[in-house]
Amino acid sequence: MMRAPGGPRLLLRRLREVMAEPVIAQARLDRIVVLIASNMVAEVCSLYVVRADGAMELFATEGLNREAVHLTTMRPGEGLVGLIASSAEPLALSDAQHHPSFSYRPETGEEIYQSFLGVPVLRGGATIGVLVVQNRARRAYSEEEIEALQTTAMLLAEMIASGELQGIASQGAPIAVRRQLSLKGLGIADGLGLGHVVMHQPRVTVSTIVADDVESELTRLETAISAMRASVDSLIDRSDDGVSGEHRDVLEAFRMIAHDRGWLRRLREAVSSGLTAEAAVERVHNDARAKLQRQTDPYLRDRLHDLTDIANRLLHQLAGQSLVLLPEELPENAILVARSMSPAALLDYDRARLRGLVLEEAGASSHIAIVARALAIPAVSDIANISEIVEQGDAIIVDGDAGEIYLRPPADVEAAYAEKARMRARRQAQYRALRDAPTVSLDGVSIGLHMNAGLLVDMPHLAETGAESIGLFRTELQFMLASRFPRPGAQQQLYRAILDAAGERTVTFRTLDIGGDKLLPYMKGLEEENPALGWRALRIGLDRPPLLRMQFRAFIRAAAGRDLKVMAPMVSTVDEFRAARAMFDRELALSVGRGYEPPRTASLGVMVEVPSLLWQLDEIATAADFLSVGSNDLMQYLYAVDRDNRRVANRFDPLSVGFLRALRSIADAGERHGTPVTLCGEIGGRTLEAMTLMAIGYRELSMSAPAIGPIKAMTLTLNVGEARREVEPMLAKGRENASLREPLQQLAERLGVRL
Repeated sequence: MMRAPGGPRLLLRRLREVMAEPVIAQARLDRIVVLIASNMVAEVCSLYVVRADGAMELFATEGLNREAVHLTTMRPGEGLVGLIASSAEPLALSDAQHHPSFSYRPETGEEIYQSFLGVPVLRGGATIGVLVVQNRARRAYSEEEIEALQTTAMLLAEMIASGELQGIASQGAPIAVRRQLSLKGLGIADGLGLGHVVMHQPRVTVSTIVADDVESELTRLETAISAMRASVDSLIDRSDDGVSGEHRDVLEAFRMIAHDRGWLRRLREAVSSGLTAEAAVERVHNDARAKLQRQTDPYLRDRLHDLTDIANRLLHQLAGQSLVLLPEELPENAILVARSMSPAALLDYDRARLRGLVLEEAGASSHIAIVARALAIPAVSDIANISEIVEQGDAIIVDGDAGEIYLRPPADVEAAYAEKARMRARRQAQYRALRDAPTVSLDGVSIGLHMNAGLLVDMPHLAETGAESIGLFRTELQFMLASRFPRPGAQQQLYRAILDAAGERTVTFRTLDIGGDKLLPYMKGLEEENPALGWRALRIGLDRPPLLRMQFRAFIRAAAGRDLKVMAPMVSTVDEFRAARAMFDRELALSVGRGYEPPRTASLGVMVEVPSLLWQLDEIATAADFLSVGSNDLMQYLYAVDRDNRRVANRFDPLSVGFLRALRSIADAGERHGTPVTLCGEIGGRTLEAMTLMAIGYRELSMSAPAIGPIKAMTLTLNVGEARREVEPMLAKGRENASLREPLQQLAERLGVRL
């Protein structure tokens, strides 16, 4: 075995010095390969960098023909360099020229070299380069030498990822890392956002690679591992409801990774080789991620997220940093990027600084999407591995309308989107010009447009949009933002402030709708195996009467002398509603009896979102003062589709025959019994869907504030009677393809409806 003079630590220190020198990128690379060759006692050292087109281009060499730099390239999988890039594993050969993957390139002059050692340069598990040393004589490279070259490759990964090498390739193709990207996903909140990436869970930057004191680093590693394990155990214990099932299996798999002996052994070995604890975690994570990314087994590929999460937790423990970005740390023009987020986490951030949101996982009807729309934050989801692709501070454009993002966009794309944003602003100005115009169709049908809200800061949009009322006020957002259960006085104060802000417009308050993905951190016992079908919303209120009575009392006292409208969510039977009605009436009588001024009028309605009510429509329409259709959950339950599961969330179309028939039956029941019906789900805020809803009998729609202008503009161009005559036969006969979207789109074009 040939021992490198001075060892890898001396080499890395020298490389650090070279990287700090004020020289151009190519000169820096040339110095680096000379240093590596000298330290490794090799005649050749070459660095290949992966370009955006997948080819590996020779960027620097010591020992090969210098004229081959930027001219020699290898296609993916071609030659030994391509083999390393595709496998993401080191390759050591004593007789390289007889390997079946060897590819001879005469311009390099490498035919005289027998021995070959190459390692991948990894970033986030992806190969971004290949580092090679070669010798004339046949030799067996030792494990120590392979380890030293891998450690050196970590340092080169920093340089490549920094973007310093962009633009020096002679053939003009950009390098793969930090290249411009256009990625297609799912638009979950309309709008355009131009800004810079801010990671919701920022990665720890590993700046020190070589350990000064190995024993001290081992101690730091063991301490961090213990703390990380404790945090994972605590996470799982908080989720332990004593019930086995798929969710429990997932959590236990997560715990197994945190306790995996093989993974921990590799971490300790990496530190023992001379790396800092942080560098060891980065190194082992990169290697493991590279292997998992090349697996075809879906289960193993799904473990990528768990592995990254565990490594991220361990790095944050070592660095003493918070796992998530603190809301007050948000810079200007921030585009928040995360794998997933809860609605409460998004609400913590300053909306004045937030320009957009990009997620790996979230459905169009998920609560995080609803909150993003309510806050008018453009959002795109379903962007695979986005948290691994971006770097903090990257320029990014979020197009929520098209469901696309542009990462590190070129100047012309940025200019085009800036103009698009200005056009959108002009269009919004046109909508604002319609603010005071009555929402009446071409054939004289009056349509009520109402606004969904959930925070006091939403209330100015009521006047800005010209909405007739607040058709849905989500009271749970106050509870989700609070550190403890809001006292009756605080609830009453908020509801009075909402009514004051609404002025003469009415507000329809929805009682506390928690459960599912809306969990209160201070309220135990809500996490379940299937929370969407579990203990949530009115079910909690009926099981804990003081909670529901307290909220009814706050509504009643806040609405003194004014109109009060309250609706109950997640009602499954008429008896459940009658039980809630009894509580409501009792609190109303108690307030009057204790001398409080009563509301001018008090109405209690039902959210129709559980399919069982579809077979109790006459009874519920008689019992309730009004009906409000929660189309998001009704769609979810009717089709047995988890709206937060991206694999199935978009499997069925709300403009399908079955769903439209269900919606029509609710509107018909309201008309039969003279019970007002409003639809407050997300489909009411989409132009084609709203046109269809009007055609099947809906005259009141509640939606996010940004949707009101487009829906009003559409209504002014619609003949409701004509649309009804065309839609009725579609629903009567149905179609082989359940979705009516295409024929409805064609109908809108024939009728000249502005979508």
